Amino acid sequence: MKWKWMALGAVLFVSLVLVGCSESSSSKESSEDTVTVWAMGEEGKMLQDFSKDFEEESGLTVDVQAIPWGQAHDKLLTAVASGDGPDVVQLGTTWVPEFAEAGALKDLSEYMEDYPNFDKGNYFDGSVTTMEFEDQVVGVPWYVDTRVIYYRTDLLEEVGYPEAPKTWDELKDAAKQLADRGEDMYGLDIDRNDQITPFIFAWQNGYEANVEEGELNFTSPEFKEAFEYYTSFFEEGISQKQQGKDIVEAFKDGSKPMFFSGPWMINIINDQAPDLEGKWATAVMPTKEKNTSSMGGSNLSVFESSDNVEGALEYISYMTDVDTQLDWLEESNTLPSRTEAWEEPIMQEDPMYATFGEQLEDTKPGLQTPQFERIAQELLSSIERITQGGADLDKELEAFNEEAKSLLEK
Repeated sequence: MKWKWMALGAVLFVSLVLVGCSESSSSKESSEDTVTVWAMGEEGKMLQDFSKDFEEESGLTVDVQAIPWGQAHDKLLTAVASGDGPDVVQLGTTWVPEFAEAGALKDLSEYMEDYPNFDKGNYFDGSVTTMEFEDQVVGVPWYVDTRVIYYRTDLLEEVGYPEAPKTWDELKDAAKQLADRGEDMYGLDIDRNDQITPFIFAWQNGYEANVEEGELNFTSPEFKEAFEYYTSFFEEGISQKQQGKDIVEAFKDGSKPMFFSGPWMINIINDQAPDLEGKWATAVMPTKEKNTSSMGGSNLSVFESSDNVEGALEYISYMTDVDTQLDWLEESNTLPSRTEAWEEPIMQEDPMYATFGEQLEDTKPGLQTPQFERIAQELLSSIERITQGGADLDKELEAFNEEAKSLLEK
C-alpha cells in the first residue's frame, strides 16, 4: 500500500539521520564470544554487573548498553532500518507488536524445545499474550508488573472499610465518603494521563476486543458502562481533574488516600513517607464482572540481525531461570515473570508481594496491535473533552471508535 511505503521511507530517513548523529559506541560490536544487550531505564544501568555470573558460567562476554526509555524507541527504529542492532533487546510489552510487525524480532518457535525456560506454560496468561505475534514467538517475559490498589488503612477504616474495597460499588462508596471530608480532599487518585486505567475498568466489566478481526467494540455496552464509571469519579469531584500535588505527598497527608499503581511504588512510599509505616497496604483491584488488571513489564527478544543468536538464546534462558529471577528481584525490585518463582517463601510470605502475585493471575496487556499507543492517546483526548470540556460521552465514544478503527486499518 502506498501509505506503507511512505511510512517506511520516513522511518528510514529519520533513522539515517539518527545513525549519522549517533556516537560510534552505539554500533554493535558482536562476535561469537560476545552477546550485546540493549536494556532500558534503571534496569539497564544494573544489568552489566548483574551479568557477571552468566559470563563466568558461559564463557561469553556480555556487553550491555543502557538506554533511557525516552530515547529507546527512536534508537530501535534506527536499528531496524540499518540492521545494526543488538543480539538481545529489552522491549516494553506495548512495543512488541510494532517491532514484530517490522520484522525486527527473531521467531523463537524453533528454539522452544531446546530452551525449556521459554515454554509458555512457565508464565502468567497475560504475559503469554505478549510473547506472541501472529503465529510466531517473538520474546520471553523477563519481569512483570501490574496495577493494584494502594490505600491508607487508617483513613479507610474511619469511613467503614477495615479492608480495601472489593467491588466497584464499594470503591465508589468509600471514595465518595473520603472526598466528602472537606475542601481539597479526594477519595481516589486517577492519573488522567495513564492510558491503561480506562482499559482496566473495561476489562473488569467484561469488555473484549478482537484486534485480528478489527472489532474494537468501543461502543459496546461493556466498554460504555466502564467508561461512564471511570469518568464519574472526575465529574463527581471524587478524583482530581488536574494532576495536583505529588501522589506520595498527597498519600502522606491523606488528601488522596487511594490510588492505583505498580510495584515500584512500594519502595518509593517506604523511602519518602517512612512515617506511614503500618498505615497503608495494597490490595487487588475491585471486582465488577472480574477484577482484571493490566499486564506490564518487559520481554527479552533476539534481534533479527543478531550476529550471535546462540549466545542471545543462552542469555535470555539464563535471565528467565527461576533462581536468576529471584536474584534479579533482590537487585532491582522488579517482579519475576516465572510463575514458579511466585511459589517461593519470599513471594508468599511478604504481604506486598503476595498481593501482586494474586493480581497477576487475572491480567491483560494493552491491545496487541502496533497502533495501541495512538489508539490509547485518542482515548485520553476523548476523556479530556468529556471531563474538562463537557463533551457528550456517547458522541465521543462513537467518534473514538471510528478513529480507532481507522488507525487499526493502517
